[in-house]
Amino acid sequence: MANTFHVSLNVKSIPEAIERYRKILGAEPAKVRGDYAKFELSDPPLILSLNLGGVPGTVGHLGIRYPGSAEVAAGLERADQAALEPFRQEGVTCCYAKADKYWVRDADGVPWEMYAFLEDAEAEPAPDLGLGEFLSDPGGGGCCAARKG
Repeated sequence: MANTFHVSLNVKSIPEAIERYRKILGAEPAKVRGDYAKFELSDPPLILSLNLGGVPGTVGHLGIRYPGSAEVAAGLERADQAALEPFRQEGVTCCYAKADKYWVRDADGVPWEMYAFLEDAEAEPAPDLGLGEFLSDPGGGGCCAARKG
């Protein structure tokens, strides 16, 4: 499996966003929950996540899904060596999936989630306060950061 580009968008309505993206992408969502939906395209390779909350119509974060945890570990080592100050998460459940991952920010502050999917999860855990702190925006970043009430 090759690396896959990941885009997480903040939306105001999951059902409305799904309806629109079905038309835009010509595809059905791979996963749907009350506060989350995911489209997985093979051409071009893209994982589009729709997250309820944040500022609707904005990018929550970008990322790359790697084929396995070894690639995540290699990327994490590279991020450490480059002093990118990665935020590590191993075996974390987020966005209804268990994954090994780390987060970094680009030069303009955009958060990037670098991860390997391990398995689906039915339940969504409590928000990760450490991730919210790393992202410096409790209302953004995706379904797993603490959200502003």
